[in-house]
Amino acid sequence: MQKTILSLCFLVMISAAASAQSFQLGAKVGANLGKIDGQSFKDGYNFGYVLGGYVDLGINKVIGIQPEVLFSQTNTTVDSGYGLVKPKDVHLNYLNIPILLNINASKLLTFQVGPQFSILMNNNQSLVENGESAFKSGDFAAVLGAQLNFGLLKVYGRYNIGLSNVSDISNSDKWKSQAIQVGVAIKIL
Repeated sequence: MQKTILSLCFLVMISAAASAQSFQLGAKVGANLGKIDGQSFKDGYNFGYVLGGYVDLGINKVIGIQPEVLFSQTNTTVDSGYGLVKPKDVHLNYLNIPILLNINASKLLTFQVGPQFSILMNNNQSLVENGESAFKSGDFAAVLGAQLNFGLLKVYGRYNIGLSNVSDISNSDKWKSQAIQVGVAIKIL
């Protein structure tokens, strides 16, 4: 199912690129306040970072498609279970690929919404006693945010809510990711 959705989004992106009225390429950096929901995890957002790049394909003055490739870090703490005597900090590094629909409310304000596909770059093998993988290799999320446009500089904020269970442990509760991202983007082209 995820491959079908990713393929469909890729085709939409290619068709948008072919008919794009404007084209921007840029870099992004910011903070990733992330958490994993589940009864085994400490509640609360933890600081991480996000960096990467984007392409803004303007279809017309109001609507555009913005695919991105971002490296992000999600930090959390496991409170109990899995053979752990004391809480353990877990650092998850993801390659995020959001494909956002940009809706320009004005020259200054842009609303963003779309799916995000994430690929786990480091699988925390030591979380479970028997060495099995604790986290699935991918995550599917919904993104909702806004961006302020100041010429070459953009300031953004968004909320990512995980739609898939990232737990790769059988008979466990469901683990879902959440993140609040804030940062700046700089237009290169």
